[in-house]
Amino acid sequence: MSECLYRPTDEPDIDAAAATQVFLPTPLTASAWGPNMQHGGPVAALLTRAMEGLDPRPGTRITRVHVDILGAIPLDPVRVTARIDRPGRRVQLLGAVLETRDATGQWRPAARALAWQLATQPTSEVVSQADRSIPRPAHDAAEVPLPDAWRHGFVSALDLRLTGPVGVTGSPTVAWMELRVPLICGEAISPLQSVMAVADTANGVGARLDYQTWTYLNTDLSVVLFDAPAGPWFGIEAETSVGADGAAMSSAVLHQDSGPFGRITQTVLVERRHEPR
Repeated sequence: MSECLYRPTDEPDIDAAAATQVFLPTPLTASAWGPNMQHGGPVAALLTRAMEGLDPRPGTRITRVHVDILGAIPLDPVRVTARIDRPGRRVQLLGAVLETRDATGQWRPAARALAWQLATQPTSEVVSQADRSIPRPAHDAAEVPLPDAWRHGFVSALDLRLTGPVGVTGSPTVAWMELRVPLICGEAISPLQSVMAVADTANGVGARLDYQTWTYLNTDLSVVLFDAPAGPWFGIEAETSVGADGAAMSSAVLHQDSGPFGRITQTVLVERRHEPR
């Protein structure tokens, strides 16, 4: 197993002032939908890392991250650039773009992200949680029953534990998971990066369709965190609603040992496979 999700490269930045870096994905970034494309989780975490590094001021934290996936991202080098779109003392809007090279060798956008960074202050006297708390299962709890075809790439970099029914409409599936490898080789991963990496699995955790007959790829990922993530274990309580014309919505509650701390939504494209597996 590779020891991380991405390796930094020696490729020079075109604009060092724009917080640009180039990374080489390892096989652990591969998607369950195809061995030659990257999973959205590592991509979301890499974009989040870039935004986290822009202005890490004490007394502030990122409370919302939205990622748009502009197309299939191959297992090739990626270039990430971050920026402050809307500076502010109490509220800042951060942005990042992940690029891959096209057939001509030119960099083109493949994913982009926006994040709100807010000033923090003590509000413990008015804490309120709209969602129920779910305890983390014992270490020997059953692993999530995934198809063999999915047990590679990014999924193999996760330690997964199940505490809810699988594939039952109206009964959210609950999976607790820990990312077992760093995002960047030789660098400690932050709790925010960890939660963004695992959050993109909500679509799979809460799937309600037979993967042998249907594909259901998410085009985006939105995560709102009303409390700070701690980790390293995060619970995802997920369900998917499927419409009548090929669109679906994955929604989930994020949990940690202290209780629920955020929510996830994903827009999902549903398509029938040409040849069932």
